[in-house]
Amino acid sequence: MKELPASLATHLAGDATTTCRAWRLTRRDGTIIGFTEHDRDLSFAGTVFAAASGFAISEGEAATGLAASADEVTGGFSSAAILETDLAAGRYDGATVEEFVVNWADAHAHAHAEAGADDTHMRLNIREIGEVSRAGGAFRAELRSLAHRLDQPQGRVYARRCDAALGDARCGIDLTAWQATAIVAEIIDPGRIIVTGLEDFDAGFFDLGRLVLADGQAAGIETHERLDAEKARLTLWLPLETAPQTGSSLTLTAGCDKLFATCKARFANALNFRGFPHLPGSDFAYSYVDGERNHDGGVLFE
Repeated sequence: MKELPASLATHLAGDATTTCRAWRLTRRDGTIIGFTEHDRDLSFAGTVFAAASGFAISEGEAATGLAASADEVTGGFSSAAILETDLAAGRYDGATVEEFVVNWADAHAHAHAEAGADDTHMRLNIREIGEVSRAGGAFRAELRSLAHRLDQPQGRVYARRCDAALGDARCGIDLTAWQATAIVAEIIDPGRIIVTGLEDFDAGFFDLGRLVLADGQAAGIETHERLDAEKARLTLWLPLETAPQTGSSLTLTAGCDKLFATCKARFANALNFRGFPHLPGSDFAYSYVDGERNHDGGVLFE
């Protein structure tokens, strides 16, 4: 049960109130942005909450028990607040949103108070940003309660393929030898780019890999094809939100199909393989013993 600060409780017990809502958004990179529905900027809890940002949250319903509740936040793109390019690049994925109720009259009076020095506000809840949609210069994002984490799979996946990310601590591969810098030579369309600078790499080297543009925009690579001695064509899984400029640079990282054979032959990293390559398939598990197949419990392949 939440306990109201003394000053705020006294104010809410009066005949007239001067309260509004405010939201503090914290991205995973540490960037903090404040918004308020009030008509003037507010400063409390060590954050400046900007007014007239077009930031609004729908009414939500609280659920008892462990059920995950959800509501929505909507707003317009602003150079002073949320940029469409940042949203498209995924910089707000998984961000937390704290909702406050604040006595804006007292908050103005305490504008120069130190963070936490006044009791004009109270945090109501904390949400995480889920699915995001964009249309017509505005965005709409789902706000999920922290209880949604209880619905997420925990632990490892028991499957034949590796469940580590190439180059992470569990994989152990040094990605330096599997990266390259290329130059954009031509833009065929948002999903296909012709580049130079990959003369030393065979076709398919960057299949299932990743590219990062100079502006930080990233995308997954579906195929890497050699066109001639100097040029290569990259086909992306999803079209780029903003097409790069001809002559700009990008960084490529090779991919991995998560197979044991690839880990062993290409990366020489079989000891760190994080899958279960000897896991029998359903056809094998439901088959019966005969004289043509091996059912002695040994490995299926070396």
